[in-house]
Amino acid sequence: MSGHVEAAPVENKFLTPGVKVLFLLFGVGIVVAIYRIFAGLAAVTNLTNQYPWGLWIGVDVSSGVALAAGGFTTAALIHIFWREKYAVLGRPAHLTAMLGYTFVAIGLLFDLGRWYNIWHPLLPSMWQGNSVLFEVGMCVMLYLTVLYIEFIPVVTERFIGRSPKWIDAILRFFDKIFSKIMWIFIILGVVLSCLHQSSLGNLMVIAPYKMHPLWYTPLLPLLFLVSAIAVGFPMVIFESMWASRSLGRKPEIDVLAPLARMIPVTLGLYLIMKIVDLTIRQAWGYMFEGSLQSTMFIIEFFVGIVIPLVILLFEKARRSAKMLFWASFLYIFFGVLINRVNVFFIAYKPQYAVKQYVPSIWEFLVTIGLISALAILYRAFVTIFPILPAHQEKA
Repeated sequence: MSGHVEAAPVENKFLTPGVKVLFLLFGVGIVVAIYRIFAGLAAVTNLTNQYPWGLWIGVDVSSGVALAAGGFTTAALIHIFWREKYAVLGRPAHLTAMLGYTFVAIGLLFDLGRWYNIWHPLLPSMWQGNSVLFEVGMCVMLYLTVLYIEFIPVVTERFIGRSPKWIDAILRFFDKIFSKIMWIFIILGVVLSCLHQSSLGNLMVIAPYKMHPLWYTPLLPLLFLVSAIAVGFPMVIFESMWASRSLGRKPEIDVLAPLARMIPVTLGLYLIMKIVDLTIRQAWGYMFEGSLQSTMFIIEFFVGIVIPLVILLFEKARRSAKMLFWASFLYIFFGVLINRVNVFFIAYKPQYAVKQYVPSIWEFLVTIGLISALAILYRAFVTIFPILPAHQEKA
């Protein structure tokens, strides 16, 4: 890909005490997940016929897709808008997106009642063009394929000159081919991401009488898309600073601070859209009704959107590693993750539900296990492949 900077595998020790804890959490999660595969959803979840979607859809799938948006937003910034100064962030953002979408697919596998039929959308005879969920599934599968294709140059760079001659010849052939056509996959990845980010919001548009008025709006697909675009750069900043901390490197403030200048634009657009939507629908009054829904909306709106926006308006805050980290965290966790949780099972209330859905401890363990596995794989990838800058200063 264009915009490449010199990268190298990190030399840090892989199996640290923190990684061992992650392996333990992953082990517990995978045991519960295997039990769910054989015992069924009812054995480990609190899902019912009234609440068919819960934590795994709200967090593992919907939030996972949104938080992997750093891949396509960074690709667009570097390769479409030709902002080469941010190329140092390209590979880490791409890796996060690739692993994120991989675990979205795995999380969806556990949530499907008939998990063994997950391959059905590959068959044209099974296609349903009128289904929003079908469009989401197809886009996610295609984009995941694109992400792995885009990773091929990293693999060839790592092993060219270090493999047997016949393997080396194959790697050089693929490297030459993909260096000429990679722009096609970059554009395709951006387009596919925009399609399914918005379609995830469209899933809930068909339930106007089952959703709380604070969240139900015909603009939900557009809000999902804009919020995903807005979270792209905060996620890149969060991932970069977390990786720097974990690997004992200095945060790349000289690159992250200019990147953070763009966040108030996208985040401000999202905030304006939310305000206009609530005003037109005359839904502000529901914010003060004192219910669980109103409390969660206040947290999402003020803690997740307004506060990080205000922080990032100031140059001094953008130049501070701590302020930049926490502003990004607030929007990632409270502005996007909590928003997806709110939309998919806080705002959602079926007319004949006996009680409110609350995730079981087993659902949490599977989710924590998946997140732990993602972190382990990220460390493994940056240890094996040239992902991070070769000359980043040590902390």
